[in-house]
Amino acid sequence: MTTPWYVIGHKNPDADAICAAMGHAAYLRAMGDEGVEAARCGEVPPRVKIVLEKAGLEAPRLIEDVRPTAGSISRKNIVSVRHDDTFLKAYRLMVDHSVRSVPVVNNDGEVCGLLHFLDLLQLLLPPATDGRDVKLLHASLENIAATLGASSQHGATPPDDEEDLIMMVGASSQNTVEKRLKAAKKEGNVGEYLVICGDRPFVHQQAYDYGVRALLVTGGYQPDVELAKKAKEAGMFILCSPHDTATTVKLALCARKVRNILSDDFLSLSANEVVESFAKQIGDSSQDLFPVVEPGSKRLSGVVSKSDLVSPPRIRLSLVDHNEFSQAVKGVEDAQIIEIIDHHRLSGDLTSRDPVRFINEPVGSSSTIVARRFREKGLTPDASTALLLCAGLVSDTLNLTSPTTTDIDRDQLSWLAGLAGVSPDKFAEDFFASGSLLINADAKAIVGTDRKEFSEDGMIVSLAQVEEISLKGLEGRKEELIDELSRLDVQHGYGLCALLVTDITSHHSVLLAVGEEAILSKLPFDRIAKNEFAAPKIVSRKKQLFPAVCEALRLRHG
Repeated sequence: MTTPWYVIGHKNPDADAICAAMGHAAYLRAMGDEGVEAARCGEVPPRVKIVLEKAGLEAPRLIEDVRPTAGSISRKNIVSVRHDDTFLKAYRLMVDHSVRSVPVVNNDGEVCGLLHFLDLLQLLLPPATDGRDVKLLHASLENIAATLGASSQHGATPPDDEEDLIMMVGASSQNTVEKRLKAAKKEGNVGEYLVICGDRPFVHQQAYDYGVRALLVTGGYQPDVELAKKAKEAGMFILCSPHDTATTVKLALCARKVRNILSDDFLSLSANEVVESFAKQIGDSSQDLFPVVEPGSKRLSGVVSKSDLVSPPRIRLSLVDHNEFSQAVKGVEDAQIIEIIDHHRLSGDLTSRDPVRFINEPVGSSSTIVARRFREKGLTPDASTALLLCAGLVSDTLNLTSPTTTDIDRDQLSWLAGLAGVSPDKFAEDFFASGSLLINADAKAIVGTDRKEFSEDGMIVSLAQVEEISLKGLEGRKEELIDELSRLDVQHGYGLCALLVTDITSHHSVLLAVGEEAILSKLPFDRIAKNEFAAPKIVSRKKQLFPAVCEALRLRHG
């Protein structure tokens, strides 16, 4: 099974996380990895939405959990039968595909049961009525004829409605056959009898005389023409089987529909169920095959067996713009990490089971690294991809004014802008002027759009940042933003939860922060209010804010 390969940025993605992911996925496809797809594990920022629209591209797939699920490990080449299929059709299908169990679906593709070889055995050996040489069969005469390849030109046309039939083989003496039919007449159920015999005209006549439901003539023989005519007028059914009597009896039993032996006592799995949530349950189950259905419905999408849990396939990931588990998509520990593309410090507890490609460069954005990889391989991204990488680079370097900016960033932006057909400065101006979070978003979105968690000095801190072309919209929103920070702080138990609001025009920031007073009091910024700090010339979370927070964490002890 080929598992998906996603290129994905961090939680609460910013422009660089999404644009670099999309750009790197395009790079990998250009290198021959056709199955690679960009993904995201958070909402698309307003400014990125605008860039995507200009580029004519859809937002990458939203993936919030990469743990193996029933859907991801299921086999899609499903062998299934319909509930109206006959035993014979189901049996042949199972034999042809060498399977012992198959899911049964209705006409809408919904799972309605499981069929096992033992169920088929039950069909072959139905219970006798009362010890006599008769067997019960619930099937339609039309299906019996079809299963046998029998002619129905004699007598009435066989109906397609299922009914209860009592099969009696007329191989005994004339007196014995008559005795059985007479007893059935007395019991009042002779009209349910299906008499089966070969070239025995006297049995044919007795079947007609006693008014049985149908006569099944075996061995390729035909009934008397006059008898057939009278039977047709009386509404009696006559079928002519090309098989001998023993074979005819077995095949007639195979005309029963699968749905008649199904039980609703079976376990199915929703495609979005995580493996670890059901592994023990199916391990303890006597069931050997588990249908996988589409979430919120019963439509069959795959099957899982116990052996599929031994070493379930892992989703493949290329991580972009982060290298810490705390910032990665949920379930990253269970995924196969192929590579990491980042421009941040090495930290956290991100580990892998296998060796990975790790590209970490001291540049201003991950988009810069992606652009550089294109150029190193002599590849040229299309205009849409170049525009996205421009957005990621401009956003993370504040149009090359951030202290994280390098000559490599300047060189790559110039190259990308040429490919995208835009002026770097004009593009940056339009980019930052569009999609103001302070004006257009609620407090939760503002704090969560570009928020990262860091583990430092035994504590978890949350640092978010938004860039605006002016801080005019901040004054009336401070209280609700601080309330949202407080909510997150209580929910996650952070040591510090902060939001840096940056004016990219003046290079001035305001820091809103909640947390332990021992930490707040050590922050090296001018404290305007209990939860507000002036942070002039602080524009980089990575190179300026985070080091200041780390120092405050260290100093809180003394």
